[in-house]
Amino acid sequence: MATLITLLTDFGVADSYVGEVKGVLLSQVHGVALVDISHQVPPGDVRAGQYILSRTWHRFPQGAVHFAVIDPGVGTARRALAVQAAGHFFVAPDNGLLSFLPADAHWVALPVPAGASPTFHARDVFAPAAGQLALGAALAHLGHAITDPYLSPLPSPRHDGAAVVGEVIYVDRFGTLVSNIPGDQVEPGVRIKVAGTEIGTLARTFGDVGRGQLVTFVGSGGTVEIAVRDGSAARLLGVGVGAEVRA
Repeated sequence: MATLITLLTDFGVADSYVGEVKGVLLSQVHGVALVDISHQVPPGDVRAGQYILSRTWHRFPQGAVHFAVIDPGVGTARRALAVQAAGHFFVAPDNGLLSFLPADAHWVALPVPAGASPTFHARDVFAPAAGQLALGAALAHLGHAITDPYLSPLPSPRHDGAAVVGEVIYVDRFGTLVSNIPGDQVEPGVRIKVAGTEIGTLARTFGDVGRGQLVTFVGSGGTVEIAVRDGSAARLLGVGVGAEVRA
């Protein structure tokens, strides 16, 4: 039996939705630890949810169940999924949210109970499935196996001569621009550009520049990031997800 379920949603914390999901989980799995990854994913932003979950799930112990619901297609013909991969379990809508999982992942489509609210599958479909997995149910007992999940992985950088060209894939709450360029692909001394604006060479951390200045560094996720010390790079540069980053 799993003792840990993580939760990632775009529900926010102003309404009852997160509390209702937790109520279902706690009623089903007594004593389970519920860990909030985030409930502040921008509404309907599957790509942002994919980025956050892709950098967090493997930080948890094997056997953890990951409940991930950013679901703008709730109640439509999109499938509800449960997945086993690398010793972890996941429940999520079939909308690309789990595109980062390894190729040997095992996927099943979950049945939708007749009484499930068409606007709240998180509570009525995904939470019960997560609870079953936490109690030790086999994946095959939850639904029927599929081999064609919808996959829409985050973009990869490309090479343009000696330069590495990527893009901003996420903007955090500080206005930091997170790119998809791995730090180990940047040659020493190369000057980073964002949407044509030169930022400079890689620094170590925010404090390497003065207040209000732009700085670029390899962030905690291992990729090149662009920030403003005590400010917002997104606001200062007027760019966001999709902006070109060149190294």
